[in-house]
Order: sequence, then structure tokens, then C-alpha cells
Amino acid sequence: MNKNVIDTAEAVRPGEELPIEPLKEWLSANVPNVEGTPKVTQYSGGASNWTYCLDFENKSVILRRPPAGTKAKGAHDMGREYRLQKALKTVYPKVPDMLGYTDDESVIGAEFYIMQKFDGVIPRKNMPRGFEISPEDTRKLCESALDGLIDLHNVDYKAADLSHIGKGEGYTQRQISGWTGRYQKAKTWNVPRGRKVTDWLQDNIPSHEKICITHNDYRFDNLVLNPNNPQDIIGVLDWELATLGDPLMDLGNSLAYWVQADDDRVAKGTRRQPTHLPGMMTRQEVIEYYCNKQNLRAEDFAFYEVYGLFRLAAIAQQIYYRYHHKQTRNPAYKHIWFFVQYLMHRCRKIINQQR
Repeated sequence: MNKNVIDTAEAVRPGEELPIEPLKEWLSANVPNVEGTPKVTQYSGGASNWTYCLDFENKSVILRRPPAGTKAKGAHDMGREYRLQKALKTVYPKVPDMLGYTDDESVIGAEFYIMQKFDGVIPRKNMPRGFEISPEDTRKLCESALDGLIDLHNVDYKAADLSHIGKGEGYTQRQISGWTGRYQKAKTWNVPRGRKVTDWLQDNIPSHEKICITHNDYRFDNLVLNPNNPQDIIGVLDWELATLGDPLMDLGNSLAYWVQADDDRVAKGTRRQPTHLPGMMTRQEVIEYYCNKQNLRAEDFAFYEVYGLFRLAAIAQQIYYRYHHKQTRNPAYKHIWFFVQYLMHRCRKIINQQR
């Protein structure tokens, strides 16, 4: 194993430190087989929950907590995330083991949970230096990633006692209505109204809807690879958005982030996973692979592709709205409005091709 390619955390960001002594006391009482005082590091990336690595003398574990200034509800509900993964682990082995949870905010100032740490490679924007992979193996990795999503979509959620994690039937309509409302609420003067896109989505909601467990953030940078065998995915991370939904909408969400080698400069400038590598599937090949495996018609995918792009546009616009109204000063958000314009352009392009 080349240890240099294994994903590692970095120094804790200023203002996001953990109180070591009360945390150590809680861990000693609630998490088995941890020894000594942990060295604490933090994973960068992501704009939601904070994720830390706790390195003890004998093992390492992961701590997840909501960001400061939030109450643990909705997307920041650590208890829901913990319980969902604990139940799902029994039928989907790529979920990390859950080791402990508390809603006692006196320990670190927020509820949190502890989970297994996977030692592996996380395919972020670029593969880590020293990690070599051939086009043939890249293709196999791509297939393995899609097979992992297919396996999730085929889990019997009722047998796993997960019927409570989402409303189920009517999911597609709720998503279109919900994201339309969020986009309109966050709209600023420099992005399109989006009526053509939202009206088209509303008018073209498929008559058939399948309900399964959906991850809703299934990307390469949420997968952990075996460093000795990069086609072997040993873990799937970040389950905070998981619910009961439609599998094709889940795939559409994943495709919105899929930047392929022949995309334009704007798309390439937003890439955050290594989908440009030689051997990677194109978006169309991803659709065909998934649909063939699931015995579906690949030519009926336009609605889901537009949905994924529009959802991402709405997410980006919500971020830009905060910057525009000086609720955040992060300079990285200054030009997100242009990315929103671009995503809406891609939506309209797909819609026009359906005529």
C-alpha cells in the first residue's frame, strides 16, 4: 500500500476547534477501544457539516457535527444521519460503522456522532499524487461506482426498517415544486427567471415513479477506494441528504456534477471530481450503463438530466444569494451567478433538443 495516496485530514480551521477534555471523557465512556488523548484534524471541503479525524494511540475514528450557529434539524440532523446509517449498514455494507452518538450539546457545543474511519483513496478534483491508474482500470472504477449506486437503489428499504426516512410517493412532484420555490426565493437580478425550465419540468413530470433509497449526493468525492485495488469501493460517505426518492432523479443529481473531457471551459472550471480522466464514461454512457443494468429506457432521461442541472443551479443560487446580500464574505462566491446562468443555459439546451 502506498500510504501517500490515502486521504488525510488537515489542521483544524480557526474557530472550529473541539474541546478536547470533555470530548475525551465522553469518548472513554461511550466508544469502546479508544486509548489516550486524540490528535484532532479536520477535513476540508464541503459547505455543510464539519468532519474531524480523531487519531488515538490505537485507532482512528471520525466525528461529524453540524456547523456553528445551526440547530440540528433538516440537513444538519446528526441523529437522523446516525440512525439511518446504522440501519442501512445491515443491508448496504459500504456504509461506515456507527460507533456512538449524543444530543448532549454540553460536550462539544453541538450534537455529534462517531463513526468508522476508512483508510483509502478519495477521488477528489484530481487523483492524489502518486496514484496511477490506467484508462482500462478507470473504466472499471467508473462501472464499480455506478454498480454501487445501483446496489443502493435495489436495497429493500422496508426490510431494512427505513420506511420512515422519507415521504415516498409523490417525491418527484415535491422536488420540482420545492426547488422551483427555492430558486425563485433566492433569485437575484443577474440570473434568469427560469420560468421556461421550471414550467417544462412541471409539464413533463413522468407518470411512473419508483421509490427507493436515494443518496442524493453520490459523487466520486464521496467514495473511498481501496488503495491496493482502485476498482474496489470500500466506503460511501455523506448520507445527510439520503431519503426515499426516485432512483433516476438520484442519477440525474450525480450527472449534474459529471464534467467530461470534451466539455467546454466553463464546465471544466467547475470540475470537482476526476471524471475527465481517460477511460471515464461520458454522461450518455453513464445513462446507458445504468439503464441497461436496471432494464430501463435510456432515451427517456431528459427530464432527469434537466432536473439535476436545475437543482444544482438552485443550490448555487442559494449560495450566491447569501453573498449578494452580504450574509457571507467568502470571495469564492462572488461569481457563482455566472455558473447559475451556465447551468440554466444547459437546461434550456436539453429542453430545445426534445422538440
